[in-house]
Amino acid sequence: MDETEYTYNLLDKIDSPADLRKLSVEQLPEVCSEIRHRIIEVLAEHPGHLASSLGTVEITVALHYVFNTPEDRIVWDVGHQAYGHKIITGRRNAFSTNRQLGGLKPFPSPEESEYDSCVCGHASNSISIGLGMDVAARMQGQKERKVAVVIGDGAMSGGLAFEGLNNVSSTPNNMLIILNDNNMSIDRSVGGMKQYLLRLHTSKWYNRFRFRTARGLDRMGLLNEKRKNAILRLNNSLKSLITREQNIFEGLNIRYFGPADGHDVVRLVKMLQRIKDMSGPKLLHIHTLKGKGYEAAEKNAALWHAPGMFDPKTGELLKKEHMDPEPPKFQDVFGKTLLELAQKDDKIVGITPAMPSGCSMSIMMMQMPERVFDVGIAEGHAVTFSAGMAKEGLLPFCNIYSSFAQRAYDNIIHDVAIGRLHVVLCLDRAGLVGEDGPTHHGAFDIAALRTVPNLTICSPMTEPELRNLMYTATIHRHPWVIRYPRGKGSTINWRTPMEEVAVGSGRKLRSGNRVCVLSLGPLGVTVENVIEKSGMNHVAHYDMRFVKPLDDSIMHEVAEARYEKIITIEDGSLSGGFGSCVAEWLESHGCTTPLHCMGLPDHFVEHGPVKDLYRLVGLDEESIARNLNS
Repeated sequence: MDETEYTYNLLDKIDSPADLRKLSVEQLPEVCSEIRHRIIEVLAEHPGHLASSLGTVEITVALHYVFNTPEDRIVWDVGHQAYGHKIITGRRNAFSTNRQLGGLKPFPSPEESEYDSCVCGHASNSISIGLGMDVAARMQGQKERKVAVVIGDGAMSGGLAFEGLNNVSSTPNNMLIILNDNNMSIDRSVGGMKQYLLRLHTSKWYNRFRFRTARGLDRMGLLNEKRKNAILRLNNSLKSLITREQNIFEGLNIRYFGPADGHDVVRLVKMLQRIKDMSGPKLLHIHTLKGKGYEAAEKNAALWHAPGMFDPKTGELLKKEHMDPEPPKFQDVFGKTLLELAQKDDKIVGITPAMPSGCSMSIMMMQMPERVFDVGIAEGHAVTFSAGMAKEGLLPFCNIYSSFAQRAYDNIIHDVAIGRLHVVLCLDRAGLVGEDGPTHHGAFDIAALRTVPNLTICSPMTEPELRNLMYTATIHRHPWVIRYPRGKGSTINWRTPMEEVAVGSGRKLRSGNRVCVLSLGPLGVTVENVIEKSGMNHVAHYDMRFVKPLDDSIMHEVAEARYEKIITIEDGSLSGGFGSCVAEWLESHGCTTPLHCMGLPDHFVEHGPVKDLYRLVGLDEESIARNLNS
C-alpha cells in the first residue's frame, strides 16, 4: 500500500447503495479500489477475514449498482466475503468495530441491517434460502423483487448446495446464482466440482457464442418461459457437439452465463443488467482471485484468509512478542499426535471437511497424503464416509469443527452410532471461539450427542490429556467423540508419553470438605488457577473427563461426602449438557446436596474476545471464585 495518506474521494460519499447508484459506471472501478483499500486498512489493525472479501469487491459493487437493494435480496454464502457489502450499506464508519465486543457482527445479520437478508456463517445454504425467498415473493405478489445469491466454488461442494440446485431446476423461480469461482474455500477447493469448473473455463468461444445468441433471442422476444427448456436443451446439444462436454447447470434447466472476469466491474454491471430480468433461474459464473489487490494475500490466500494483525505496507504478519515459551494450540497437538499414532498403526486415516490447515490435519497430510482425505465442505459426507471406512476395518479420525458438526447429526446417529462403528469424531473449536460469534461457538455438541446410545463423549482438560484420550480411542473399538477448544492450552511440556485412560473415568485433583467442583474440559484449568490463587482448602475438585459414560465411582464418592454444595462447570450449553447429566444422576440416586451448574446460557452468545465472552457468561475466574466461596 502507498505510504501517503489515502483519500476516499467516492467512498466517503456512499452511505447506502442508493448513493452508489448515483455514480456513473465509469466511476465504479475507483469505488472498488477505495473499498479494497478500506478493507486492508481496517483489517491490518482489527483482524478479520481478509482474502475472501478482497476477491468479491467488484461483484459486490455491481450487484448493489444493478439491483434495487434492500428491496431486492442479496444472499451471501458465506459472510466471509461480505465486508465490501457492509461498507457500502451504511456501516462504513463502524467497520473498524467489526468482530469486536459490542461492534458489528462478524457475518451479515438481519438484526444489524435491512440489507442483510439472512444469517450466513456456515456454507452452502444460499441457494436453498434464496429459492425460498424467490418463491415467497412470487406467492405474495411481489413479482418485481429480485433475488441474487453469491456462492463460492468451495461452498458449491456442500450437499445442501446440490439439493438446492436440484429444487431450483424444478420449482418456478427467477433467481440469479452468482458462482464465485476462485478455486478456494479456506484451503484449496477439492473434488469433482472443482475439476468441472476448471474445464468450463476452457470453452470461451462457445460461451461467447451462446451468450450472444441468448441475448439476441431475448431481444426478439423468443426467449420466453415456454421456449426456455427447449432452448436450454438445444444449448446442451450444441455444447456436446462443440466441446464434447455437457453443462451441468444447463442440464438442470438453469441458464448459464460465463465464465466472466469477476474483477471487471464495468462488464459485470453490463452482464447483470442484461440478465437480471430474464425469467427462470440463471447462473452467472465469475472467475475471481482470492486476496485480489493485495499481493501478499494473492500469493497465499489460505494464510491470508484470516491473518490477524499485519503491516499493510509490507505485508508482514505481526505477532505478539512473548519472552516465555507458550503452550501450543490444541489443534496442533491434535495434528502432531495423530501423525504419531498413524506412524504406529497403518489402519489410521484422517478425514476433514475442507479444514486440513485449520484443524492441523495438514501435518499428517504432508507426511502421508494417501491416508488423509479432504472431502470439501461436506460434513455429513465426512462422517458417513468415515463410517464406510470403519466398516471395512480402517480407523478414521474425522475432525470437524463443533458448530459445523451440527450439520452431520443424522449421519452420526444413523451411520456411526447405530452400527457401533469405530469412528473417532474429533470436535475442534468446542466452547466459545471468540470473534466469529454464535454461528461458530461450539456450544451444543454435548447436549446434542449425550443422549445418543453407543457414543463415548469426552473432553480433555489439558493437551497431554488430549493425547491420552486420542490414544485410548484407538484401543476401544466403538464410536468416540473427543471435543476440545480453539487456541492455546495450558501445558508447555505437552509431549508426554501417551497412556491409556479407563473409559468413563475421571480424576480427583484435590480434596476439600465444603464445596465440590466437577469440571469438564479446559475450564478445569481455570478452576485450578482460582483455587491456587485464593488458597481455597475447602474446595474439592474432580476433572470428570467423560460426560458419557459418567464416572459412577466418583459420583458415589461425591454424593456420600455430603458437601455443602456441588458445582458443575462446562464450556457447553447448560440446557441438556454436562450439568444436566450430573443433576440426573444425583436425583436418581437420592442425593439432596444443593447443585449449582455453570455453563453457557440458553441464548446465543455474541462475538468478542474469548476472555470477555467468558466474563459475560459468568465463566471467568472472578465468577468462579465467587461461586466457590458463596
